[in-house]
Amino acid sequence: MVLKIPSFSYFPKATIVADRFHVVRLINQHFLKVWQQHHPEGRKNRGLLSLMRRHQWRLSDEQHANLTSYLSEFPVLQALYVAKQKLIRFMLLKTLTARRARKKLPHYLELLEQLKDSPLRALAKTLKSWMAPTIAMWRFSKSNGITEEIHNKMEMMSRRAFGFRNFENYRLRVLAHCGWDGIINRVG
Repeated sequence: MVLKIPSFSYFPKATIVADRFHVVRLINQHFLKVWQQHHPEGRKNRGLLSLMRRHQWRLSDEQHANLTSYLSEFPVLQALYVAKQKLIRFMLLKTLTARRARKKLPHYLELLEQLKDSPLRALAKTLKSWMAPTIAMWRFSKSNGITEEIHNKMEMMSRRAFGFRNFENYRLRVLAHCGWDGIINRVG
C-alpha cells in the first residue's frame, strides 16, 4: 500500500530547487543520444566520448583542437555541442540576485527556443517544464549532496547486512554511522 501525502502539507513555503548535478547529467545524456543517432562510430571512440562530456573550458589546447577537428566534419553536431555548452554554463550559475537572474532569463529562454526545432527538442521541452526549479537553482547555493551521501551510506549498510530483519537495528546502525549524537527521541 502506498501512502499519498499532499506534497506541501508539512512544508507549505518550500521551494523546489533543481539539482545541478542531475540537470547537467540530463543535458549530457540527451546530447550523447543525439550524437549516437548522427554518428554511431564516433560515439564508440572512448577518447572522443571523454572530450564530448567535458566542460569546454576544461579542455587543453590539444584536446580543443582535436574536438574542433572532429566537429568540423559534422556541422549539426557542432551546433548542438555549442548549444550544450551554453546550457551547461546556465546550469552552473549560482547565487544570482533576482536582478541578475532576470537578466539571464531571456538568454536562457532564447536558447530553449532555438533547441525546440533541433534534435534536442525533448531536452528543450523538459527544461522548459523545469523552469521554476531551474531559476530557484540559480538563486540558491544549497544542494542535496548531504542527503545523497547519507542515502548512499544507508544503501551500503543494507547491502552489507543482506537486508535487515529488524528495522530498529537498521535505524540505530544508520544513526550511529551518520553522526548520531547519542540522544534517541522516541515518538509514541
